Amino acid sequence: MAKKKITELIASELQPFLDKNNYELFNVEFLKEGRDWFLRVFIEKCINGQYENIGTDDCEIVSRFLSERLDELDPIEQNYYLEVSSPGMDRPLLKEKDYERFKNSLVDVSLYEAVDGKKLITAKLVALLDDKLILSDELDNEIELPLDKIAKTKLAVVF
Repeated sequence: MAKKKITELIASELQPFLDKNNYELFNVEFLKEGRDWFLRVFIEKCINGQYENIGTDDCEIVSRFLSERLDELDPIEQNYYLEVSSPGMDRPLLKEKDYERFKNSLVDVSLYEAVDGKKLITAKLVALLDDKLILSDELDNEIELPLDKIAKTKLAVVF
């Protein structure tokens, strides 16, 4: 089965279980790294619209359910490792709702090509509008970046 079909199948099989148990699916990846295949499922916990931290117990609950379901369906031909985790502190922003949720947060934006000599910009997320990401730097200067120039946007980790 194709990688995209596998990730779509995982998402559809998981959704009722996640809904019932106050989890949200953040992302599914099916990747080959070296000689090994990995099925990575990233979840979030959301109760009454409030996001909570994901613990190892949460990951184990979802992992057990998914492992049993995959054993029944057997959709993946090759051997693989199943990993269930949270998106992490430096989570990527993948969907429009991620950009809305983390508005005014500090983000790291990796660019395909340098802008003003930089391929990595750390700034405050202002908005995602049409085909542009709007940021604000430490001097409150507005930065507009076309989405097609952005390789990745993720939350910045500040200590």
